[in-house]
Amino acid sequence: MRYLIYLTIGILFGFVMTKSEAISWFRIQEMFRFESFHMYGIIGTAVLVGTIGVAVAKRFGIHAYDGSDLRLKPKDFSIPRYLYGGIIFGLGWAITGACPGPMFTLLGQGLWAIGVVILSSVFGTFAYGALRDKLPH
Repeated sequence: MRYLIYLTIGILFGFVMTKSEAISWFRIQEMFRFESFHMYGIIGTAVLVGTIGVAVAKRFGIHAYDGSDLRLKPKDFSIPRYLYGGIIFGLGWAITGACPGPMFTLLGQGLWAIGVVILSSVFGTFAYGALRDKLPH
């Protein structure tokens, strides 16, 4: 049953990403060229909704699906961590025209070439996990 809920949320997420044109490489390129507010509006709305969601969860003591407490740990402020990570993430986003959410939506729409990007991002995640202790945090 739990997986059915996740599948439903994923389908709804893909629908919203498609209808908002957040999966469009053209919209993403417009954003990186500062030619349109469209994507900034979508990202800003997502940040606002996420912020409100976390505040509501903390205020009303909402628990995880298994009944355990939500563990929301504050992150340490580190300029290199966010600067280098942001540059790498932004370059990947600009080069491929897709961030992690839309990648799977594009694959679901039958754009099989995005599979290379997904495999590369999975490899990058494993590489980070292997090198994490050696990287500055």
